[in-house]
Amino acid sequence: MKKERPNSFVIAEAGKCIGCKACELACFTVHNQDNGVAASVGTVTIPVLPRLYVIQTDSFTMPLQCRHCENAPCAGVCPVQAIRQEDGAILIDEDRCIGCKACAVACPFGAVSLYKSYGNGQEMKQPYLKEQQNGRLERKARVIAYKCDLCRNIESGGNSASGEMVSAGAVNHYGSLTENGGEPFPACVSVCPEQALTLVSPSLGESRPRTAAGLGSLRSLRL
Repeated sequence: MKKERPNSFVIAEAGKCIGCKACELACFTVHNQDNGVAASVGTVTIPVLPRLYVIQTDSFTMPLQCRHCENAPCAGVCPVQAIRQEDGAILIDEDRCIGCKACAVACPFGAVSLYKSYGNGQEMKQPYLKEQQNGRLERKARVIAYKCDLCRNIESGGNSASGEMVSAGAVNHYGSLTENGGEPFPACVSVCPEQALTLVSPSLGESRPRTAAGLGSLRSLRL
């Protein structure tokens, strides 16, 4: 995998997280504009499937999401090369993904999920594979890998994960276009009411010595 620059990632501070799941809703909304999802009640016609999820224990809550590893194990095991390094992030080509689950098994953080795919508010089907449903052979639902993409494709005038244009108004509702030293904040970071999420990036490290030191330490870690 060709390296362009150190990857960015979002880190959560469990002591600040209140478990409100605003991050989940913001993530789901900005990634599903082509499915008719809007920031108002009564418009969601598909399951809420965010690319991060809040874990809860007896002592803390915090969101879990992709850490965009430098030598990403998920990319190394993908048999169709659907996972790539691009613009300081690890991204999944959802059109190429075959739903084999190898990436989910390989991820050391459990940050890759397999969900049904939706387009234009409809459940997507596999072109050839069928299964028995209510005594009939029906086309099987298409299942693909989902994970945090740092909202890389969700920008004003940009594209959603499915390639559809995203309206700036819908994205700005969650503030995901807020600049962070030249890099947009992901929607989850922007919407958190307790500022429990931080985007750690090379540009942030250059402007904040303490963050730079922490980023250097994280880069030195090896699984």
